[in-house]
Amino acid sequence: MRSVGLFAGIGGFELGLQRAGITPELLCEYWEPASDVLKKRFDTDVVGDICELRSIPKVDVVTAGFPCTDLSQVGRTAGIDGSESGLVREAFRLIDGTTPHWVVLENVPNMLSLGKGAAMAAITDWFGQRGWNWAYRTVDSQHFGLRQRRRRVFLVASRFDDPRGVLFGDEAGEPTMRSTHSAYGFYWTEGNRGVGWGDGVTPTLKGGSKIGIASPPGVWRPGADAGQAIARPSIRAGERLQGFRAGWTDLGARDGVRWKMVGNAVSVPVAAWIGRGIVEPRPLVDVPRRPLDVGRRWPGAASSVGGVSEEWALSERPLAARHRQTLAALLGEHGADPLSLTATRGFTSRLVASNLRRRPGFVEELRTHIEHMSSV
Repeated sequence: MRSVGLFAGIGGFELGLQRAGITPELLCEYWEPASDVLKKRFDTDVVGDICELRSIPKVDVVTAGFPCTDLSQVGRTAGIDGSESGLVREAFRLIDGTTPHWVVLENVPNMLSLGKGAAMAAITDWFGQRGWNWAYRTVDSQHFGLRQRRRRVFLVASRFDDPRGVLFGDEAGEPTMRSTHSAYGFYWTEGNRGVGWGDGVTPTLKGGSKIGIASPPGVWRPGADAGQAIARPSIRAGERLQGFRAGWTDLGARDGVRWKMVGNAVSVPVAAWIGRGIVEPRPLVDVPRRPLDVGRRWPGAASSVGGVSEEWALSERPLAARHRQTLAALLGEHGADPLSLTATRGFTSRLVASNLRRRPGFVEELRTHIEHMSSV
């Protein structure tokens, strides 16, 4: 099977699909640093601006992790008509011209609620009007063996087959939560309204600013040496948190640019799971379902096959994938830097002034870190 990757980034979709036996034939990526990574890591044609791409080759699969800038909670929230997220219509133009067997889209869960789910309505209407079957599901990357909490919506559509066999064939249910971990993730840029707390995982990696200012998450490692207990993952650790090998983006760009590439990427093991479902669709799991009420908020999982639209009671955890190493061990192997004095002071003052709940000992460790960083 062959694929075309639109908005390909650094190839998260493509690397995952390759592991399932699907070979990329053409990749499209506008941003030059990411395009350079694609050219280095994949033996296939790479083109630039999707608006200038007149057609795509006839392939089995087209993927499009289209920009989330206008759909995310921290973005401009202009929705599907925004200048960046609206580029998904360029993907539709190309798909219309050369109909593939499968289409896979990816974006943030906020697309289900922003503007009463206008983005999801527009996307599913496009497929429905052309007689495509579609299914989507919200999944979390931490349930695919990664030490990162990353919730994303994946929509799979086909003119010929049942896409539910790709997304609705696995269900592991909600995990049993452990009480203690060797490391905890948090957003040091927050502290007023939220912390982005993660038990044993980092919060969602972010793309950072357009000018390449890095914004990796913070990690608290209780009991670590002074100066190391409050840290930021290295970019090599960040690549591993997305399922790439360490050094995947190491082509000379500064770390801020590399963090933006990694933060915008599709998690590789999630793409591999989808790819395996495309190659060999799975029997559907037996979970409750009911007619989809488009007047209500879009659910976490739904489908429309043969004109029958349904809501599915599926969790964000298709697999009970085992983690190969703890978050603390991952940082120990691939590196972490102490969170700066300025960043720690700012975050601590915001957190202490807020009413946010925090784990016992966390504020004390932050203050110890401040004392240590003030003396070095």
